[in-house]
Amino acid sequence: MADNDNVLAAAAGWAGAPMALATVISTWGSAPRPRGSHMLVHADGRFEGSVSGGCVESDILAAAAEVIASGIFQRKHYGVADAAAWEVGLPCGGEIEVMVQPVSAAGFPPVLFIQIAAARAIGQALSVVTDLASGVSAAGPAREGGFANRYDPPRRLLIVGAVQIAQALAGLARELGIATVVIDPRARFLTEERFPGVMLDDRWPDAAVAAHLPGPATAVVTLSHDTKIDDPALAAALSAPTGYVGALGSRRSHAARRERLAAAGVSAPDLDRIDAPVGLDIGAVGPAEIALSVAAAMVAAFNGRAL
Repeated sequence: MADNDNVLAAAAGWAGAPMALATVISTWGSAPRPRGSHMLVHADGRFEGSVSGGCVESDILAAAAEVIASGIFQRKHYGVADAAAWEVGLPCGGEIEVMVQPVSAAGFPPVLFIQIAAARAIGQALSVVTDLASGVSAAGPAREGGFANRYDPPRRLLIVGAVQIAQALAGLARELGIATVVIDPRARFLTEERFPGVMLDDRWPDAAVAAHLPGPATAVVTLSHDTKIDDPALAAALSAPTGYVGALGSRRSHAARRERLAAAGVSAPDLDRIDAPVGLDIGAVGPAEIALSVAAAMVAAFNGRAL
């Protein structure tokens, strides 16, 4: 899945200005960016996003200027067999094809940015299909001769338990572009001083988790070590299609947790969804390393990697 959050944010901020949108439409070999990755270019030369991690962006900027001036889309191919690819710096062995469209009715209509943002705001995905013959995009299902790009809801993390690990994990999530909410009914733990710039929720965890409507792009991680706080949150997370559910604690404490949740009516298949002890086994010591292991497991789950 391509990460286009910054591009979508820039599109909202630059609304009304002449722009061009570059999109990776095909990749081969060790391509540096996945299909669907965007780079948005403003007429004044500013840009956001990336189609190659830096290898061909200079050439794309030149193509974008041409597209903005002419209103005609372009398709660009870069590979190690192409002299141009070496000139702009694509020696990694991969190949990419990039489409550059005007942000206009003749290419990527500006209203699509609004539709994408509206869908993501309510936790829904939206697919946009581009006719590769005309370069015109529209929302809708995939069709023959078109390139479909799916815009999933933004990734979110609900941390239950405003403890020291949560402080480190919230910081890592911010760097990963994952919107974070820290949930804890204990006022002394849940303070802006301890979690600057993070959304705080002091409701009881089951109510808070349910209210945030967790879906496939949401992770719920319980860290409080207090069964009165963690168990209700886990039950709420497991009653929804939550993308990742993790719980801090030893294997022994998790066995007891499973018994409690089973007695509360949580099914065995749902209990198996809990990653516990939470995080990848990296030999973590201390809050920061534990937070790193949790963040890695969360990202692996979001990306469909088995834990």
